Amino acid sequence: MKNISSMIFSFLILISISGCNLFGQSTHQHSEAKSGEEKVVYTCSMHPDIRESEPGNCPICHMKLTKLVMAEESKELGKKESKKSEDGQMQHAPHKDHAESSDKNYYTCSMHPEIRESKPGKCPICHMNLTKVSVGDQDQDQVHGKMNMDDKTLASINLRKAQYKHFHPSYFKVQKQKMQRKIRILGSVLQSEEKESSIPARVAGRVEKVFVKSTGSMIHKSDPVVEIYSPKLITAGEEYLLARKKAEKTQSSDFKDILKQSEERLKQWGIRKFQFESWYKRNKVPQQIRIYSEASGIVRKRKASVGQYFKEGQNFFELSDLADVWVEMDVYEFDSALVELGQKVDLEFTALPGEKYSGEIDFVSPVLDLKSRTLKLRTTIKNASGKLKPGMIADAVLNIEKEEESLVVPRSAVIDTGKRKVVWVKNEGASFSAREIETAYESEGFIEIKSGLKFGDLVVVEGNFLLDSQAQLMGAYSDNKKMEHNH
Repeated sequence: MKNISSMIFSFLILISISGCNLFGQSTHQHSEAKSGEEKVVYTCSMHPDIRESEPGNCPICHMKLTKLVMAEESKELGKKESKKSEDGQMQHAPHKDHAESSDKNYYTCSMHPEIRESKPGKCPICHMNLTKVSVGDQDQDQVHGKMNMDDKTLASINLRKAQYKHFHPSYFKVQKQKMQRKIRILGSVLQSEEKESSIPARVAGRVEKVFVKSTGSMIHKSDPVVEIYSPKLITAGEEYLLARKKAEKTQSSDFKDILKQSEERLKQWGIRKFQFESWYKRNKVPQQIRIYSEASGIVRKRKASVGQYFKEGQNFFELSDLADVWVEMDVYEFDSALVELGQKVDLEFTALPGEKYSGEIDFVSPVLDLKSRTLKLRTTIKNASGKLKPGMIADAVLNIEKEEESLVVPRSAVIDTGKRKVVWVKNEGASFSAREIETAYESEGFIEIKSGLKFGDLVVVEGNFLLDSQAQLMGAYSDNKKMEHNH
């Protein structure tokens, strides 16, 4: 029985060894057969490490996968077979430094960008066809990467047509234009200090009656505000009655002069003409004389109260005239250098939907607020209707236009990694270059270019993110450490 068991065990071991050899040969033959064909994969432009054999959606961001055709560099590609060394280990591709030729062209694997060969062939790891990468010597201070694509690969990127007149579809020709910028900020309505006024006591007396109920009340010019008892004012009124009677009776020039002086004195003390005319008709000066307002506005301070004595010059009320109001706004520090006196600002108010106002910046604070890191601006708005109330919130749009023209590209052409900004430039044929740029202001979908591009360059406006991701996977950047992306 022991001999029979040992024979059966030996037979099973032989079968398993032969099966493994057959499976290995089958797999190797299938890999070679498949690698000889044109490779079609589906990838995500935002997550280029995703590679699928069938169309669908990205498992990370759920965007639709893009078809990518990995075309052969030539019809006849040399086969690279793995060789065993004396210790039985596999020998892989030559060292990366050796792979780079004098013209800096090399072949790499899109799935394994660390592989770099000096000649076309297959990846020693996954057996996919190697892709040619060309890195030029020109514009090394700006051009950080370059990719050459055949027609099939270019078509697989599926660049959509850019809707810009007079320019080639999918590209934008770098041009010059005046940059216009609209800065949206919040503001609030304030009382204009220039329009503050008061209703003073022009003659000493005691307050007998107050017509203004409280602070915040609206007072119009010629509205009654208080009634006062003033012996000095009563005496002046009696002098007026006596002078007028004598002047009318005698027609003497002396009494006429005294009458004129009496009228002027009463007017200076705030008495209206119709008041002392009524005194003359009744031949009596009232003990409580009414005082009328000489200004319009909202009561800011109410100082008059019944029984209170006032000296000449003391204020019964302090007013804020709302015929003109201020709108004070805060602009953030990074936009503060753009603000100047005289710039136009458009305003809409939450409390007055559909009504639009406009003004000019007439005050810019010389000091930045250290807590909020904002700069105070102010404009004066006409408010004849009185609809604008202090404290109302304003949605403001500050219109800024630069005098000189600047190089511009669409915002969609710029890839902002956080550390640097890159655009892809169309070269001759199917060649593209990645250039690092410096930008300034952004407005209405365009970005001002300070350096890195010149007038007339063709930049990719749609498909640049896919170009960028493929360049990273294929190792097409001339300095990957310098051009490290945070995708």
